[in-house]
Amino acid sequence: MLEAVDEGLSSLGDSSKQAIYFHLEKSFDIRREDIPDRLGAFTQAIENIFGAGASCLEVLIMQRLHEKVGGVLKWNKSTGFSFTEYVTVARRSFLEKTRIKTIDELVECEEEEPRV
Repeated sequence: MLEAVDEGLSSLGDSSKQAIYFHLEKSFDIRREDIPDRLGAFTQAIENIFGAGASCLEVLIMQRLHEKVGGVLKWNKSTGFSFTEYVTVARRSFLEKTRIKTIDELVECEEEEPRV
């Protein structure tokens, strides 16, 4: 999630990204590392900073997140997801995909163990 936010904010330039993180921390008490746990506050802060332009930044972050989680969600720009809804669904889908992968790996290990 943080990498997706970093990349989304980097689209504005590195110095702008650093200024936004500074402003988030000083004005909204949101540290970079807290963003995944304080998604609603982050969204509100970005909307306060950028106004109507926040949605463009949110879409960039969602696109980066989609790439990072391996496309576990079907990305459709016309889908009516809000930023926080998209991140929540992406997180759930990623965790489920990871859980299934872990179970599959455990089953493979059990099948490969020699029987005594």
